[in-house]
Amino acid sequence: MSQSRVRCRLAVDVGGTFTDVALELGAGGGVVTAKVLTTPHAPEEGVVAAVGQAIREAGVGAGDVGLLIHGTTLATNALIERTGAKTALLVTEGFRDSVEMALENRFEQYDISIDRPAPLVPRHLRWPVTERMNHVGEVLVPLDERSVRALLPRFERHGIEAIAVGLLHSYANPGHEQRVGEILAGALPDVRITLSSEVCPEIREYERQSTACANAYVQPRMSGYLTRLEAELRALGLACPLLLMTSGGGLTTLANATRFPIRLVESGPAGGAILATEIARECGDENAVSFDMGGTTAKICLIDGYEPQSTRTFEVARAYRNLKGSGLPVRIPAIEMVEIGAGGGSIAAIDGMGRLDVGPASAGADPGPACYGHGGQHPTVTDADVVLGRIGPDDFAGGSIRLDPVRARNAIGNAVGEPLDLAGPLAALSISEMVDENMANAARVHAVEWGKDISARTMIAFGGAAPLHAARLAQKLGLRRVIVPAGAGVGSAIGMLRAAVSYEVVRSRYVRLAEFDPGVVNALLGEMNEEARAVVVAGAGDAELEEVRHAFMRYVGQGHEIVVPLPVRTLETGDGETLAAAFDAEYARLYGRTIPGQEREVLSWTLTITARREPSPEGDPSSVNAGVPRAPAAHSGAHHPCADAALDRTAPAEPLAGTDGARHLFDPVLADYRGAAVYRRETFDPLDDVMGSAVIVEDQTTTVVPEGFQVSVNAFGHLVLERTDGSA
Repeated sequence: MSQSRVRCRLAVDVGGTFTDVALELGAGGGVVTAKVLTTPHAPEEGVVAAVGQAIREAGVGAGDVGLLIHGTTLATNALIERTGAKTALLVTEGFRDSVEMALENRFEQYDISIDRPAPLVPRHLRWPVTERMNHVGEVLVPLDERSVRALLPRFERHGIEAIAVGLLHSYANPGHEQRVGEILAGALPDVRITLSSEVCPEIREYERQSTACANAYVQPRMSGYLTRLEAELRALGLACPLLLMTSGGGLTTLANATRFPIRLVESGPAGGAILATEIARECGDENAVSFDMGGTTAKICLIDGYEPQSTRTFEVARAYRNLKGSGLPVRIPAIEMVEIGAGGGSIAAIDGMGRLDVGPASAGADPGPACYGHGGQHPTVTDADVVLGRIGPDDFAGGSIRLDPVRARNAIGNAVGEPLDLAGPLAALSISEMVDENMANAARVHAVEWGKDISARTMIAFGGAAPLHAARLAQKLGLRRVIVPAGAGVGSAIGMLRAAVSYEVVRSRYVRLAEFDPGVVNALLGEMNEEARAVVVAGAGDAELEEVRHAFMRYVGQGHEIVVPLPVRTLETGDGETLAAAFDAEYARLYGRTIPGQEREVLSWTLTITARREPSPEGDPSSVNAGVPRAPAAHSGAHHPCADAALDRTAPAEPLAGTDGARHLFDPVLADYRGAAVYRRETFDPLDDVMGSAVIVEDQTTTVVPEGFQVSVNAFGHLVLERTDGSA
């Protein structure tokens, strides 16, 4: 029966392997979800397929969708895989190598063989122009426009698709960059141009140039994709606004995202962090850790006081043991998380020293893991999960993809089992243990960098692969409690439905509090307010707006700043003392003391406008049943096909009373398969806690409950796994 005229909201998360959709229906209609394989050659095709599937299943029309929210890791993948546009960088004469010299520090002090990440723009494509500003924006050397025009033949000769302009001190005075941009746009209308003074108008040239290069590098691909996506969605009948998830957890317009696609680098994972934050608040877990594992990557985020960690600088593609400094810095508002190449599609292989490596290379959606039967020859984490009995061949992706256990077993045996002289299930276990340890190590390093204790937290696990590995990861990290929310398989998409339209503007403007001039600061904040408000109003219409301001302050002579809240009003002369008091309070909170007699200064100012979010008609979609309820899938309770060699002496697992079947699940302690109860999530509502071993199957994922855990369903419909083995 059609639910027409119900204004729905739809969220889409495009990952490297799967495209997820969550369709939120009004008037208590719940949330309908869909998961399809991403189409790497044309990602918009996968989006249209997933959206169409969700709309048909919900029984609504395309015209009933009132808002579409989109997040993606395509920009991230382009940076990690180095598949972006051929980019040139224009710099102030004499500073050609700044972006490669970086900060001249060593992220691993005692390893003489470390390599820094190569800049996105190689030296032969970094070209100087004649000009110079000082740190307050005064012109020392006027721009020589002839030096810019002299470079024009090079762009065509080198096949340049995008240009980043990163001149010295352009954050203080963007005039020279703007004129360079005008000259380039007039001569090269088909080339994308990024000005550092627009994408990152902040002090510190290395981070500013790196961010400008990254924006230029991904812009042709992302803008082309977003343009095609909008056309395809309109052809499907969706006439609603299209908003993009940003790395900072807000929503922005299509026009702004096309101009600054670097702000989308962590847009998909940001949706997951929002979901985890909502779940933590809902369940009363003040300190939590978000664990999002999909087909290509795993993302881990710390949540303190019901708020995710946030940052203004993060690194993409850390290349050395997840250490800070080994990636490409991007200076944008972002939810702080660590992301590694560990997903269901991560490929397992033996390296030149005879060691097992898992990831970061991924089989992706095409050809995918060996068990997909689409031509993939390399064993992956998904293949291991099939062999270990965690994934039923008929259950995967709601039965839309039938897996081939024989292909999985053969791929693992050939690539891992034979070289390591391990039997089939032990070879699969080694793959699983390796990827779990990689994720655990990343989580430990991330927590240590932020001075946090990760063990005293509740894990919130979502994404297609996370519930399969969450219990084991919790054991490795010493966690005692895991929550798997409703709709976990498409958690990031559901999280996007909770995001507010929001936009942050930052400006570097040096001010010593001893010389505080409220007129200058008010004028600056006024300009920032206009810019942010224009973006938010375009996406949220006449919604009520909220404004938040911060200053990045330090003692004179220090090298780094702390974030200090600002009052949202017209500042007055006496507010120099207001800022000083706010700085002292925050400094004392962070470091336990202040420094008497030391002068204070402001380097940068931020202003965020947010549209107040109206609650969903049926409440938080993370707490409703994810998808239209279905009848339990048939389970034969038959012998697991990958256990043949190991279980010749063992009878097939028998279904238990109250379950939907049974399955053979490999037990690493017994080094053998044992029977595990199988439940459908839609009908799983036990009167008493269920003890492991058990698996709880839903259309987009499966939750594994191993020995040493018990599972229950809380008042919000989330699965709660608790340790019972007594270990820390």
